[in-house]
Amino acid sequence: MSLSPLFVARSFADIPGWGDDDHLAAFAAFRRSAFHVLTKPYRSGALGVDFSAFAEAYAEARIVSPANRSQARAFFERYFIPMNIRAENGGSGLVTGFYEPEVEASPVRTERFSVPLLSRPADLVDIDDANRPPGLDPYLAFARQTPEGPVEYPDRGDIERGALDRKGLEIAWLADKVDAFFIHVQGAARLNMTDGRLRRVTYAAKSGQRFTGPGKILSETGEIPLEKVTMQSIRAWFKAHPDRVDEILWQNRSYIFFREADVEDAALGPIAAAKVPLTPGRSIAVDRLLHTFGTPFHIDAPSLIAFDAKPFRRLMIAQDTGSAITGPARGDLFAGSGDAAGEIAGVVRHAADFHALIPRALVPGANR
Repeated sequence: MSLSPLFVARSFADIPGWGDDDHLAAFAAFRRSAFHVLTKPYRSGALGVDFSAFAEAYAEARIVSPANRSQARAFFERYFIPMNIRAENGGSGLVTGFYEPEVEASPVRTERFSVPLLSRPADLVDIDDANRPPGLDPYLAFARQTPEGPVEYPDRGDIERGALDRKGLEIAWLADKVDAFFIHVQGAARLNMTDGRLRRVTYAAKSGQRFTGPGKILSETGEIPLEKVTMQSIRAWFKAHPDRVDEILWQNRSYIFFREADVEDAALGPIAAAKVPLTPGRSIAVDRLLHTFGTPFHIDAPSLIAFDAKPFRRLMIAQDTGSAITGPARGDLFAGSGDAAGEIAGVVRHAADFHALIPRALVPGANR
């Protein structure tokens, strides 16, 4: 496996803001992946960043904890070479934001709490080329198992109209359909239960159909100008048009199922696709088909003034993915949990330069 020509070698001196960043915070996120891979290695991405090349850096990260930012910076400079990666059209990349919503929920259905979050149904099966029947949409990675073989699973509209009622799948009940939808979009949530408990749900599976965001629908129909589409503007439109919520949401046929998870550390996010807790402001979701989890990415998005109230230039660790995150220079920044994080994540849609930190063993001519 060789590196993709999309990667162009740079020096750390070329990276805006490299010397000003808190590399210790990035190291803490990197170290979580270093311990996880002892259990299960990450899959190498199609752009040629071989997972095995991280072995030496992971080994040191497991036994040595830098005492300060400068030591953490030296760690990354010792083991990696920064390489710029552009979008497929040669232009800048794009970053958006995601977060873990925090909402009130009930363990039982009531008049107020009537919108369920569902667990994975028993008849939902994973689909790949080995078991895909002729004629089933090749996009579908999930299906419904029937005696005659797998068929397309009911979509969002079908499920919300009752296709899975009386199957005992309800994990918890929410008061608002729009809150539930955005939990589906984010793939996780903290639930403040009416009985006093704090619970967490995280992604378990999906019905499999393509995701169609409400922002896209509302902009294409002229309801919200494209440049003003944010999570906040979408929520405001739904609040002003409660009679049209189903009309818009059911056009997104994809439906998400959840599982319960512990809240072991309130400062960290849910365990995501890389199987480690997400770190607010330091974990990034990337295209997992192209990139390798655990790869550090320095993101330079100078027009993004968020997180720490200054131009966004910081080192992130690839620890999640998403169906809307496609392409070599595309990322989703994890902002944290709760409403404050949602206010940040909801407005992030900015051009950015991506520098992947590639293990030196993969870069011809690199030396210590």
